[in-house]
Amino acid sequence: MPSKEPWSGHRAKRSAVHNSKRESRQQDLLIAALGMKLGSRKSSVTIWQPLKLFAYSQLTSLVRRATLKENEHIPKYEKIHNFKVHTFRGPHWCEYCANFMWGLIAQGVKCADCGLNVHKQCSKMVPNDCKPDLKHVKKVYSCDLTTLVKAHFTKRPMVVDMCIREIESRETADPDEQLEILHEALKLLPPAHCETLRYLMAHLKRVTLHEKENLMSAENLGIVFGPTLMRAPELDAMAALNDIRYQRLVVEMLIKNEDILF
Repeated sequence: MPSKEPWSGHRAKRSAVHNSKRESRQQDLLIAALGMKLGSRKSSVTIWQPLKLFAYSQLTSLVRRATLKENEHIPKYEKIHNFKVHTFRGPHWCEYCANFMWGLIAQGVKCADCGLNVHKQCSKMVPNDCKPDLKHVKKVYSCDLTTLVKAHFTKRPMVVDMCIREIESRETADPDEQLEILHEALKLLPPAHCETLRYLMAHLKRVTLHEKENLMSAENLGIVFGPTLMRAPELDAMAALNDIRYQRLVVEMLIKNEDILF
């Protein structure tokens, strides 16, 4: 006897079949667009070769850009090896030709900066690609600049950056800022030292009021009193000689601005 399902049931089935066919067509279009092909249910989806090549090229491009960006900060300085005649203990092989180093003493040469071990005759053919290692480069001063920057992976020696940054954070050109910094430094002095310095500066300022007669300007007084007042006890004579200009400037500022600073 034929089934008497309601019309709504038949309509639902037809709708489901229609949706299934539409999804199947959409899937076929997507597969055709991507260049993919489907086998049996057990077989995996294989990607069209140009799509694989495109994905690979994109990934390679990303890696290359990342590498280039990272290498922007690494200097590209060429450096020759710093070879020294060396006596090796135990068996050693040349790192250039891979042959044994014969002899009991002075079997070859060793780069003092990167540690490369080669025959003396091979050292003439080694490319100028020395990569200094910090375990071999243990000094900053009296060191070749290229060796130093390559060892630390910097464009300039770090000590230069550190010194300039420290100096510029103090050697301001604004007169008001200079006075403010000097005022802060004076507050660090013990009270007895500060009071003695204030009294002396007040006296020297009165001396400058008679500059036409005594020729003692604040600048001249700074030249006279700077080395006496500003030289540190532990400073050697040569270092003190280099500081004379700054000692004069500080004392000159103290005299001219005595009424503000103290």
